[in-house]
Amino acid sequence: MTTDERQSSLRRMLRRFTASEAEIEAQELRRESAEHGCPPAQLCMRGQVVSVAGRLRTVVYTPRTNLPTLEADLYDGSDVVTLVWLGRRQIVGIEPGRHLTARGRMAVRDDRKVIYNPYYELEPPK
Repeated sequence: MTTDERQSSLRRMLRRFTASEAEIEAQELRRESAEHGCPPAQLCMRGQVVSVAGRLRTVVYTPRTNLPTLEADLYDGSDVVTLVWLGRRQIVGIEPGRHLTARGRMAVRDDRKVIYNPYYELEPPK
């Protein structure tokens, strides 16, 4: 092992000891997203058809008189993408803490990234 490799290894080890729990979680989610072949949500732009993978942070049913919606915030370690299913009150398996991969056209609503009626694939519970 060269001196540079030892220093790099030591830096990684120190970073793990000094990083917060949120930083470690974000790093792990970014790694898992890359393993699924998905780009970081942070790099996804409006109008692109994208695949994003991560963990659902929140799931909210919004009753509206005309069109109820189910909204879920997907976090991949780099950014949050809101998944919106129009006309749905609930979807089995869509719950906080669940890992999934979603695909659809990226939109922006109120300066937040949104995918409407995404195709999705649930990961097995861990």
